[in-house]
Amino acid sequence: MREYDSAGKLARVVCNQCGRSLEVKNGVPTIDWFAADKEWGFFSDKDGQIHSFDLCEECYNQLVSGLKIAPSVREQTELV
Repeated sequence: MREYDSAGKLARVVCNQCGRSLEVKNGVPTIDWFAADKEWGFFSDKDGQIHSFDLCEECYNQLVSGLKIAPSVREQTELV
């Protein structure tokens, strides 16, 4: 869950799974996290809805460890 200040700058990120607050300094997160945004369309019971959630790295690891097929992973050649 992302929270923004009145100027629209990122103020806080909270893990939707464990509730941990991830530190943000001057609008810049100091810890990386997993952000999911899904726009549901036709052929779903959620047509027209947008679902978003954020997970800290520990909760992401826990989530993917329970998947029958692991997510594909590839290396970035350039880091920004």
